[in-house]
Amino acid sequence: MAAHRKLPFLGLSFLILAVLACSINIGGPAYPTPAIPVSTQAVGDLNQAIQTALASGAGSGEVTLIITEPELTSYLTNQLSTQAQPLITSPQVYLRNGQIQVFGTAHQGYFIATAALVLNAGVDAQGQLQIAVTSADFGPLPVPQGLEQAATDAIEQAYTGWLGPVATGFRLESITVADGKMTVTGRIK
Repeated sequence: MAAHRKLPFLGLSFLILAVLACSINIGGPAYPTPAIPVSTQAVGDLNQAIQTALASGAGSGEVTLIITEPELTSYLTNQLSTQAQPLITSPQVYLRNGQIQVFGTAHQGYFIATAALVLNAGVDAQGQLQIAVTSADFGPLPVPQGLEQAATDAIEQAYTGWLGPVATGFRLESITVADGKMTVTGRIK
């Protein structure tokens, strides 16, 4: 008889442990479709496009770089994979209507939510990159403290990393985001 009393307790205990072992998806904004493919080839294509643009600009001084959604998504995926606790995982970057839209999965404890960041990229009077987070939606999770600064720092780090040795002698002139592409133009001083 005592064994029958322990059975419901054991069942409930196993259920609680199963819930604690899993993450609970609590929603958030939906990822747009279609999904942007992620590949190491796209990261290589981006690195090659940067090298080609800089080499072309060495003679004329003018640099034009076109970055695609798969290149930027793959690059971001690669960068986030090196972080111990990234802000998001499974990123998707959409370059549409003058905005950089970043979707990903945010984790907080046992909860998972889809997150969306909308950024505007521009150029200041000194020819420096300016990034502004115009909206952040982490579903029912609170927006992380310092989100705007973290996003700005990550993009600026990528930007200076891409330009490498000419970063200090490079002046941005324009950034255009439309139709799945980001076009960056500038001048090597």
